[in-house]
Amino acid sequence: MTPAAHKIEVRREQREKGAVVHVVYDYSRRLNVLGPPALHDLADTFHTLAKDDDLRVVVLSGAGGRAFIGGADINHMAALRQGEEGRAFITLIHKLCQSIRDCPVPVICRMEGYTLGAGLEVAAACDMRIASDNAFFGMPEVKVGVPSVVEAALLPRLVGWGRTARLLLTAETIDAAAAEAWGLVEEVVPVAELDAAVERSVQAIVEAVPAAVRSQKRLMRRWERLSLDEAVQVGIDAFAQSVAEGGHLQPMAEFVHRKKK
Repeated sequence: MTPAAHKIEVRREQREKGAVVHVVYDYSRRLNVLGPPALHDLADTFHTLAKDDDLRVVVLSGAGGRAFIGGADINHMAALRQGEEGRAFITLIHKLCQSIRDCPVPVICRMEGYTLGAGLEVAAACDMRIASDNAFFGMPEVKVGVPSVVEAALLPRLVGWGRTARLLLTAETIDAAAAEAWGLVEEVVPVAELDAAVERSVQAIVEAVPAAVRSQKRLMRRWERLSLDEAVQVGIDAFAQSVAEGGHLQPMAEFVHRKKK
């Protein structure tokens, strides 16, 4: 059997308040591009992580420093001939993105170097994006004869329709400063400070109440599909359920006690 060209490292760090998992995708000799085997393996990784009740946060990154994910494997796409072949391949990208969105805890995308095409779709599927100042972002699909699809549909929610059009229709590559100004990433830091910036967000999530964080992520996903009135109502329901479960009692009592000191 031919060994896989890619590797996926899953590093689990057990902390006092739960587990932090780093998922590192490594196909660095080809800018961490995604072919079918890698798409299957990464989706399976997130499906497995979703079953871990002690999981608090996942950090997703690419190995090698030159790219988070440099896009879908162009060699595989160039060999596609039938429409159903194209449907099957692009559906694999969607299934990976969906496995990230379905992960019950926050997924932080750690990015340096290039994030292109399918890589940007994967990044958009994450809950937060933190990038180094040497990062670049683009959706080059129209230059190679196909539209940007699947989780590219998330981009208007992040950067608006006009900037989405600019990315998708011109295939322009933007730098980290522009990505931060547009709201495509939440934070940009020097390369040497990237891990520390990610750790700040990780620690903030770990310090929060686990059930509340999971409830918040579920609620945010529901908000995407609902009208404003419906979103408000499901929020009321979620709050009532949280109170009924009693997870707020100890942390709120501790907070009130600190305030009285």
